[in-house]
Amino acid sequence: MSIQLKYKSLGASGLQVSEICLGTMTFGEEMGIGAAETECRAIFDAFLQAGGNFLDTADIYNKGTSERMLGRFSASCRDYLVIASKYSFSTRTDDPNAGGNHRKKMVQSLEASLRRLDTDYLDLYWVHGWDQQTPLDELMRALDDQVRAGKILHLGISNAPAWVVAAANVLARERGWTPFTAMQLHYNLVERSIEREFFDLARAQHMAITPWSPLAGGLLTGKFDRGTSDAQRQGARLTIGAMKARASDERNLAIAEALSGLASELGSRPAPLALAWMCQRSDATIVPIIGARSSAQLRENLDSTALRLTAEQLQSLDALAAPSPEYPQSLVTGEFFQRLMHGEVGPRKQKQPFRG
Repeated sequence: MSIQLKYKSLGASGLQVSEICLGTMTFGEEMGIGAAETECRAIFDAFLQAGGNFLDTADIYNKGTSERMLGRFSASCRDYLVIASKYSFSTRTDDPNAGGNHRKKMVQSLEASLRRLDTDYLDLYWVHGWDQQTPLDELMRALDDQVRAGKILHLGISNAPAWVVAAANVLARERGWTPFTAMQLHYNLVERSIEREFFDLARAQHMAITPWSPLAGGLLTGKFDRGTSDAQRQGARLTIGAMKARASDERNLAIAEALSGLASELGSRPAPLALAWMCQRSDATIVPIIGARSSAQLRENLDSTALRLTAEQLQSLDALAAPSPEYPQSLVTGEFFQRLMHGEVGPRKQKQPFRG
């Protein structure tokens, strides 16, 4: 069966993106986790053939090679594609202004990305991470200036606390600037901490969530178990980078092995099952960013869109690593607190429907 991707609105915007985003960190070999251009072109073509239109890159991926490749591949179909890139991380370690969220870094990075991608605009521009220094009014005004100049169409933010995202969006809306419409966050079966704050934030501000490393750097693909050699695990850590999900972690190994067991019972593979769980477990708009080093890997990941899970199956997967509630959610959502707040006949907490 050939896969044909469906489309979702990116947050509160009218922009339609494919239900899977192709991450292009693997476009290039400079970081040691990518592929040669011939294979990357095959991955790109297969993604478009499946109906994919949403592609994600960054200025630092393979020292700019990812953007340059994507620019070449997209030359004949730029108008169809939704291309996202990022800025924030340092590109010159000896320059104090070569990293961060400030206006100088933003303008220089954006102009360089547009040149490498050979395009006049980006459909989505991500703040790659919160630098903990740049004032939010400087950040949001500088981003809005680029939107008004036509160089950026939509804004997103990655790797920032929920309060920063909320404060930035409120500030932007109060001053008539462009708010963030999506959050790119670390999320998968073994790293679920964003469920405590960011899902409610997405609902409240009508934002999409695009998880990065949805397969925990390969840990949730069935490649790793207790028989995996140290050398193979070290390779996985290079892929995972600085993430908390590591192949040598006993808890994560147990989750990965349980996932493989459930996948075998369902006649599936672990990777599609993990992705299907992510996209079907909540009412939030979730668009996972998948990376691939081969066309075969891409096809396996896209198979997740044809997998329909029952409520019982979702619950079984959910139970593998449900995050424990933390204060204040652990207090305010409890029955005792609800009785203190509303009495015996008052309302109970009800989530507002997500309108992303």
